[in-house]
Amino acid sequence: MGSPLAAKIVFTVGPVAVTEPVVVTWGLMAALGFAGFLATRSLSLRPSASQAIAELIVDVIEDQIRATMRVPPAPYLSLIGTLFLFILAANWCSLIPGVEPPTAHIETDAALGLIVFAAILYFGVRALGPLGYLKTFAEPSLVMIPLNIVETFTRTFSLIVRLFGNVMSGVFVVGIVLSLAGLLVPIPLMALDLLTGAVQAYIFTVLAMVFIGSALAESRASTKEQ
Repeated sequence: MGSPLAAKIVFTVGPVAVTEPVVVTWGLMAALGFAGFLATRSLSLRPSASQAIAELIVDVIEDQIRATMRVPPAPYLSLIGTLFLFILAANWCSLIPGVEPPTAHIETDAALGLIVFAAILYFGVRALGPLGYLKTFAEPSLVMIPLNIVETFTRTFSLIVRLFGNVMSGVFVVGIVLSLAGLLVPIPLMALDLLTGAVQAYIFTVLAMVFIGSALAESRASTKEQ
């Protein structure tokens, strides 16, 4: 297995090299989109099995948003749900022979972290306005401005490093044991890797909700003061 910072080039489009994590990511997006289409194409009051599963997933995510962010879940459901389902599918695709999870590459995790970073800014500005959101960096005093700015970037960086480190290490461990011990011995490790992948998807999503919720909490605090 090569370096986790190196990605295999599958093909090129002119001067642009398309790597394996990008191809796998496209495949996951297509599969998740198609599964969502199948689950919702014929909604009814008597749900089919696929509709019931989809509704259960939505209900669980909505409950988690309410419990974590203390807000109505509708404006955040699509973002939070997509993050969780994509990361879960990306982590679990390691079960497919010859497929390496895109979350084992730092580029994918950086893109996910940037999405969360942009969401924090978007929801914070939408709740407080541009000037009001900028004022939060001066709380509780002007001396805290540099620290608050650094915190905004470091918590996003922590999301990236946590997801990358855990997924990449799991892939390496299973790969090494598979090469040394044969096909059947790594099965318990693969089961553990599935559990780790689910936990990491959950942690990433919950932390994203916490970070977005903190911006909304500042908005509610500002409203009460007024």
